[in-house]
Amino acid sequence: MKKTAIILTTAILALQANSFTITDEVRVTSSTPKYKTITKRVPYQECWEESVPVRRSRGYTDDYPIGTIIGGVAGGVIGHQVGGGRGKDLATVGGAIIGSIVGYNMSKNQRRDSYRTYETKQRCVTRYNESEEEKFIGYKNIGHYKGKRITKISNRRLRYIPITIRINY
Repeated sequence: MKKTAIILTTAILALQANSFTITDEVRVTSSTPKYKTITKRVPYQECWEESVPVRRSRGYTDDYPIGTIIGGVAGGVIGHQVGGGRGKDLATVGGAIIGSIVGYNMSKNQRRDSYRTYETKQRCVTRYNESEEEKFIGYKNIGHYKGKRITKISNRRLRYIPITIRINY
């Protein structure tokens, strides 16, 4: 009586739901291992030593006063020898200004070259070793149910593939 009541209740609920499901098993006809190609990238450092220029400026400033003063005096002397009267004063001042600029630039260039040295530094770059390997991902189990091909990937070979069938009405 209990079994009949359960079946009747299930049938009534199924009729109200407009669908019902059943489970079945499909016999596996083919089971083959599947692999995936994996590319591994292993990093490594490639290093070398390189000689690089280094400007030494320890204790020195960029205002090169000796070259500026010598250039100004020389320019003033040369300018004083040009012209006459009031033009002589302007030529002296102009020569001193131009001489100062030339003396500054000459001493700046000379100092920069005289204090340039080279140091050995280590340089490195990251490179990669690549290798491919086949990784097992599972078995491809194939069966057929009412003319349809059923496939399931699993970590072991299967004899049967469980299926759920939903019937709507």
